[in-house]
Amino acid sequence: MKVALSVLDHIDRAAAVYGDRIGVVDEPDQPDREAASGAARPATSLGDLTYRRFAELAKAQAAGLDRLGVGVGDRVAIVSHNSARLLASFFGVCGSGRILVPINFRLNAKEIAYIVEHSGASVLWIDPELEDALAEVECANTFVLGRDDADIFVEGVAPQAWEPDEDATATINYTSGTTARPKGVQITHRNIWINAATFGWHAGVNDRDVYLHTLPMFHANGWGMPYAVTGMGGQHIVLRKVDGTEILRRVERHGVTLMCAAPAVLSAILDAIPDWEGETPGRDRVRVIAAGAPPPSRTIERIETELGWEMIQIYGLTETSPFLTMNRRRQEWDHLSAAERSQKLVRAGAPGIGVRMATDDEGEVLARSNVVMEGYWEQPDETAKAIRDGWFHTGDGGFIDDDSYLHIQDRKKDVIISGGENVSSIEVEDVLFRHPAVSEVAVIGVPDEKWGETVKALVVLNAGAEVTERELIDHCRDNLAHYKCPTSVEFRDELARTATGKLQKFKLRAPFWEGEERQVRG
Repeated sequence: MKVALSVLDHIDRAAAVYGDRIGVVDEPDQPDREAASGAARPATSLGDLTYRRFAELAKAQAAGLDRLGVGVGDRVAIVSHNSARLLASFFGVCGSGRILVPINFRLNAKEIAYIVEHSGASVLWIDPELEDALAEVECANTFVLGRDDADIFVEGVAPQAWEPDEDATATINYTSGTTARPKGVQITHRNIWINAATFGWHAGVNDRDVYLHTLPMFHANGWGMPYAVTGMGGQHIVLRKVDGTEILRRVERHGVTLMCAAPAVLSAILDAIPDWEGETPGRDRVRVIAAGAPPPSRTIERIETELGWEMIQIYGLTETSPFLTMNRRRQEWDHLSAAERSQKLVRAGAPGIGVRMATDDEGEVLARSNVVMEGYWEQPDETAKAIRDGWFHTGDGGFIDDDSYLHIQDRKKDVIISGGENVSSIEVEDVLFRHPAVSEVAVIGVPDEKWGETVKALVVLNAGAEVTERELIDHCRDNLAHYKCPTSVEFRDELARTATGKLQKFKLRAPFWEGEERQVRG
């Protein structure tokens, strides 16, 4: 008899096969220092959890939603730093038929309020560190993780049974893109299951792996990986905040073998090496998945030579759950130098099993796979634009070489990826247009060594108007998450346009990318 694929498969197997194994290590940042000072464990930390205990936590979460009257298909929003409680929601919320809405904690209160309202979330769980900042975000039921646990986790009571439906939406992940407001990406249980399987096969995930959560769990790569690790019985090491020295410490302390890192995380690790005392941790053991944005070849070379870690490049989007392609060391490259190998590894990679890749006449990258989203929540027109004739249109420009490896060269959508985070140019432009001094504006991504890309605004002022660069940046910071705001503003007399008045962003971007091997770093 056919069995529906769902996230329950992963947690149920882990609890049954690896029940007594420590599955989740949820310790405070810099535990040695805090222990020495006598500091009490913060409410956000749950310590070491066996897989049996972790599964009970997820069931207690589902029982808590039962008590609140949250039905199958209802949305549960959560805004939190990485924690065992957040990780449990992948199984407690999704595994009981509800829909998880993980929200970027770096967004400001206005942006979070929009997502809560647009998704129709009836429950909002927040991290205690964010309570004050989100005080004005309205939701029918709001609880603070670690403080209101008695209302969230009902232990000792079996949750209502849910008959798994692999086509049901499991999560709605909001991502910036071609619209001024973020779009909610509907990921189904089948999407998640297939993504976990194909990623696990290609990355070689097994029950000896120790996975360090360096990416925030709300991120597509942050929540895409844990299902594979859980289902195979690997161990999760929770890291709340990125710190290069702390990452090296966790690698050494816990024997980390696997992590996922955006270029900014890789830079933080490399910056910490000169002050690290003792042998390099994890040499010839750690596999690093470069995700969120492609790192420069020099960064790949340094990670492999200075740390002895294996670099693996993947490409995907929130809309593809996210794994589409992977590029990792091949036997044929063993004779190459580190510099030569890094040039091979800078490519986006070959399609995963079950993934079909192509490019259209304009060079846009297209994908077909069981990992492609169901659609955009409550936005059928946007869904129809993205999925046409059975192909998902990524908005990235590139080509496929003779080895069937994908190369990403440009970004066709008005999206900037800074530090692994999507920034909608249109959203930033919309905010700048609200300033009374601004007549015209174009927001573009320009190269940045640390963040991959950074946001730059090209502005034409109204006649006689005066405003400083700092004032415009502060104006953006009052209305947007800081990572979305321009890091620089350049004033222009005019902006390049077509005869019909359309902005020619490729001409505006070109001088900043001169000499780069491709027109994107993020």
